[in-house]
Amino acid sequence: MMRIVLGMGLYCCAMSALAMSVVFINPGKRDDLYWLSAVKTMQAAADDLGVTLEVRYTERNHAQALSQVREMIARPISNRPGYVIFSNELGTGPELLKLLDGAGIKTFMAFNGRMPGVDDIGQPRQQYKGWLGSLEPDAEQAGYLTARALINKARQAGVPSVYGKLQMVAISGDPATPSAVRLGDGMRRAIKEAGDVMLAKEVYAGWSKERALAQGSWLYVRYPQARMVWAGNDQMAMGAMQAWGHRGKQAGKDVFFSAVNTSDEALQAVRDGRVSALAGGHFITGAMALVMLYDYDKGRDFASEGLEQRWPLFMLFDADSAQQFMRLYGKQDFSGIDFRRYSKTLNPVLKRYGFSFKPLLK
Repeated sequence: MMRIVLGMGLYCCAMSALAMSVVFINPGKRDDLYWLSAVKTMQAAADDLGVTLEVRYTERNHAQALSQVREMIARPISNRPGYVIFSNELGTGPELLKLLDGAGIKTFMAFNGRMPGVDDIGQPRQQYKGWLGSLEPDAEQAGYLTARALINKARQAGVPSVYGKLQMVAISGDPATPSAVRLGDGMRRAIKEAGDVMLAKEVYAGWSKERALAQGSWLYVRYPQARMVWAGNDQMAMGAMQAWGHRGKQAGKDVFFSAVNTSDEALQAVRDGRVSALAGGHFITGAMALVMLYDYDKGRDFASEGLEQRWPLFMLFDADSAQQFMRLYGKQDFSGIDFRRYSKTLNPVLKRYGFSFKPLLK
């Protein structure tokens, strides 16, 4: 009996040692609800797929990201992860890639891939052989959808024009992160398409509520006739909303706001009409990246669909879908999602991935 128990123990240890291991270098802060949702869904996917997931937070600190990677490389080879997922946040991707690829660790960019014309790293599997690919949510689509919905809301409310143009101000994340740049591109596409809207000013608040509050205070004074405020995330929208609120302006009536991300605060603001346009759901990007790496690890290379993939993971929320999201995922519990159904390895008849957030509300 003792021999059987011992044998089973050795077998379990061997299986654990063979488990696919992934480290996610999280560019955000531990208390950032967006990155918390990203980690929670990644862990749910890892549990479904039998993947060992380790999460390292950089707290939006470039130096800390580099030190964490160096510490990882310094580990004995037997303790290194099989794969590292990281985001090209604030342009840190190329440095992280060089270190990890030089150590022979396979890598994958998620949330933010390379920025063509800026990042001198070539394409995946070329200059850096271990860089397998990237997966990004289509941020340009989100910028476009939120700006278009914001413009439509302002028109419906009868916002007066100035010299024939409705005035909009924009608070973006930062100019060095691909998703921030593409969000802004989408916003400008919606403005150009509208024809009767002018972007009075675009500023950068680094995704911060506090900085957006300061920027919003300045924008209100400089552009008092702007009745639309487009924001690149929920925290910046809330900061801007405070700035206008301090001057007695009511969100959803006197001035109209858009936002991105699915924090409880943003979803509730959609439900009560203070936020006129909200896009979100793209936090599942990391979980879907795990699915792709799982298939690659099992011999089903995702290269057939492209090494640098961009999927429409965003959806536009209204009051009903915001309520549904809060009911299903308000406690950050994503264990009810079956991530196994997205895997080509586990579903051999699946020919193409079908990554989207909207079906997860059903």
